[in-house]
Amino acid sequence: MSTFEEQRAKVGSAKGFIAALDQSGGSTPKALKLYGIEDDAWSDDEGMFDLIHEMRVRIMRSPAFSGDRILGAILFENTMDRSVDGQSTASYLWREKRVVPFLKVDKGLADAVDGAQVMKPMPGLSELLEKAKAAGIFGTKMRSVIKEADPVGIAAVVDQQLEVAGQILAAGLVPIIEPEVDIHCADKAAAEALLLELLMTALDGLGDAQVMLKLTLPEKDGFYSPCIAHDSVLRVVALSGGYSREEANTRLAANGGMVASFSRALTEGLSAQQSDQDFDAALDTAVSSIFAASIT
Repeated sequence: MSTFEEQRAKVGSAKGFIAALDQSGGSTPKALKLYGIEDDAWSDDEGMFDLIHEMRVRIMRSPAFSGDRILGAILFENTMDRSVDGQSTASYLWREKRVVPFLKVDKGLADAVDGAQVMKPMPGLSELLEKAKAAGIFGTKMRSVIKEADPVGIAAVVDQQLEVAGQILAAGLVPIIEPEVDIHCADKAAAEALLLELLMTALDGLGDAQVMLKLTLPEKDGFYSPCIAHDSVLRVVALSGGYSREEANTRLAANGGMVASFSRALTEGLSAQQSDQDFDAALDTAVSSIFAASIT
């Protein structure tokens, strides 16, 4: 079995969840602040990225972070380009931790139109996918945001996601399609109903290809079961979306078949000021609770 097929089997059927370690330039200062590092700790972007990489390396090196409970990790391009203990980040994750590496490929969100934010243009995507494949990346992730139950905006999100997913599949990578429904959407359930209908139509058109879906935890338990059961879906993962870890885990446990792909909920409670012992204990608590919710 090739490495890619071994990774596909793990992501598709093993117990566990995906760690989202992909804060990019815009969200890094907030992530560092939550970690106990104020924005006067760096003077330029390179210094900021050095600090967030140190945080991520501390997480990845921790004994609490391993393939026993974690299926994969989503990286920011800057993290993919760096190293951990003398190995490329993707190589370290797979060889040392048996954690499947993914890459965030979107360039952020466009302004809202028709109640939704599609992705900004992605110039150089072909080159990035080629670099990712060479680095040992298994799949990608790209995020759009739905803010209102507007069928035009939601259709624009799904159409764009599927168009880019086709390019990613052609490059030999597995795309994670992330049409996030904002948890503050005034009619979240209606937006989810519109999204599900469009997703199912899009999935039916994929033929033998397989994608992954990263979806907001729904208002109705088990709502995305049709996606989970679809032959063109390798796995459905859930984003925490701003919910606390406790609420995200509670909602996730009520949606059998979905597994976590949490970012803020994973790192909640971690601090740069903690001793390694306290840090590892806090991360183990987070990983244990998210893992339990993901296998319910």
